[in-house]
Amino acid sequence: MHIPSSRQFRVVVGACVLALLTGCSLVGGSDGGSHDDVEPVASAGATAPGAPRAPGPQAAPTGSGAPTGGTAGTVTIAFGGDVHFTGRTVSRLGEGADTLGPIGKALEQADIAMVNFESAITERGAAEAKTYTFRAPKSALDDLKATGVDVVSMANNHAVDFGQAGLTDSLAAADNGALPVVGFGKNAEAAYRPWTTEVNGVRVAVVAASQVNDLTSQRYAAGATKPGIATALTSARLVKAVRDAKAEADVVVVYMHWGIEGDKCPSATQKDVATDLAEAGATAVVGTHAHVMQGAGMLGDTYVGYGFGNFLWYGTSPYPNSNDTGVTTLTVTGGKVVKEAFAPALIDSRGVPVPQKAAEAKRITDRRASLRPCTGLTAAPK
Repeated sequence: MHIPSSRQFRVVVGACVLALLTGCSLVGGSDGGSHDDVEPVASAGATAPGAPRAPGPQAAPTGSGAPTGGTAGTVTIAFGGDVHFTGRTVSRLGEGADTLGPIGKALEQADIAMVNFESAITERGAAEAKTYTFRAPKSALDDLKATGVDVVSMANNHAVDFGQAGLTDSLAAADNGALPVVGFGKNAEAAYRPWTTEVNGVRVAVVAASQVNDLTSQRYAAGATKPGIATALTSARLVKAVRDAKAEADVVVVYMHWGIEGDKCPSATQKDVATDLAEAGATAVVGTHAHVMQGAGMLGDTYVGYGFGNFLWYGTSPYPNSNDTGVTTLTVTGGKVVKEAFAPALIDSRGVPVPQKAAEAKRITDRRASLRPCTGLTAAPK
């Protein structure tokens, strides 16, 4: 669904900036496993896999907005995974409403739809010293908008693959492109600032951050006066952003880039951070990076989808079942997730996620359900 710009508003996060810059504390460690990673940093205080700590009470609103929760109406939010316009998916540029093929209907039917845009938005610049680098023209945002996407995350390990020139172009696209961009900005305040909108009387805030410990997060983490991505390596900035957003919004969504590539189960670090964000008031915590689907379910009142997998994908992957994908749609009423729906899809030879039916749909759906036990989550309402 395309939300009229007149209904969009920004949550102002102006207070305590200095304190945030000088008083950071540990949210969680970082996960390695990226094909561009440097040596990973060990997580601090991580729980054992399969044993996430129970979230404590969610933070009460602290801002000037009206009290949240309990009075909100209903909103549907759809998610897809990693999107590229590179390699075989370059041919999707200029396809408009057909960019994602029929699976786009699952995005269009939701009130809000979101994917991870895993590329720099530029046509110039020198590639970073990485094994894989990705970029796409600004028009890619127009194509995603035409196919039903409303907001994208650029808090990932490929947002700054083409140096300062690419960073400059990506910032310009984020500021005046066809779609709102979260998790990326001209400084930390902008990178952690939520995109906000109101649908059916429900105020929704979306924030994003990357926990992948690689060259991007080390060289291009947004700072007080430095452009780049929002990170969640060693800082409580993301938790503070969620708390601030919750003070103004009925629904808070966090889109993470996290986990270990190829792992079907979330890491202990992912579980720790999901718990921290749930305690901060997140309605849903979702993410990508593993290039395979990871399990989903409920952590107390918070929906957690650890990994959506690939979506519009540039090439083949060495990981088993990496072509299994789909669109996850959450129905949120009164500020709580009351329903999860999953539309299974399979990435074809063009890199396009194609909706599945009958036996193949059942296989993907059943396999997705089989991934939940190692998450420690309870089943989401259907």
